[in-house]
Amino acid sequence: MILHVPHGSRALTPGSRSRILLDDDALSAELDLMTDAHTGLIASRAAEASPVSPWIFRNELSRLVIDPERFPDAREEMRSVGMGAVYLRTSHGAVLRDDDPAHVEELLTRHYHPYAAAMTDLVDARLAAVGRVVILDIHSYPSQALPYELHRDGNRPPVCLGVDSFHTPSWLVSAATSIFGDVDVNTPFGGAYVPLKHYRRVAEVTALMIEIRRDRYMVEPGGPVLSGVEVLVDALTELISSPAGP
Repeated sequence: MILHVPHGSRALTPGSRSRILLDDDALSAELDLMTDAHTGLIASRAAEASPVSPWIFRNELSRLVIDPERFPDAREEMRSVGMGAVYLRTSHGAVLRDDDPAHVEELLTRHYHPYAAAMTDLVDARLAAVGRVVILDIHSYPSQALPYELHRDGNRPPVCLGVDSFHTPSWLVSAATSIFGDVDVNTPFGGAYVPLKHYRRVAEVTALMIEIRRDRYMVEPGGPVLSGVEVLVDALTELISSPAGP
């Protein structure tokens, strides 16, 4: 099992920061809104508590550098709001960085492709070792919709389960639903991350996105954790430890 934490960091590289067109205050506010704060903490605490030791694959850079879960090409629907694999717009539609294809390609080459390759290598290694992989993709989302969201009129449950028709088996959805309780599926966000090498090709790679509504465990938009974080850690620990199959 792999716990994937793609959006939990606020760190920027000097090269990426120099091209962002926001002042320090505006950038801090944007990071508050777009960072899945404390998701790394939730994943690490659950991993430590679980009798089964999962792998943790964590993005150490902010999604404002690159978003490793977005398609790097025209398949990505979020390009319509300037938020493909490299974001050009903010959560409210302001210009984040200039639309400079050379800079976008530099960020993809320097950060996106190496990240994807490392995740692919980990999945390949686990497939070789045990024959199957479960990826739990750990995210959070704000209690109030942000303007960039394409499906912001959808239900905003305490926990959103993102599923993929090829990679998410019914037993995994049932287990997560039983453990987390008040959930909905693919709303307000949908899908689950799988490396492109395996995407829609390797059925032994299963995946589920777990989107936690932030008011359940933290002070929004970018504040400290609340006591509810322990409930989520316990639930994720239980899911990690549940039987990996029907």
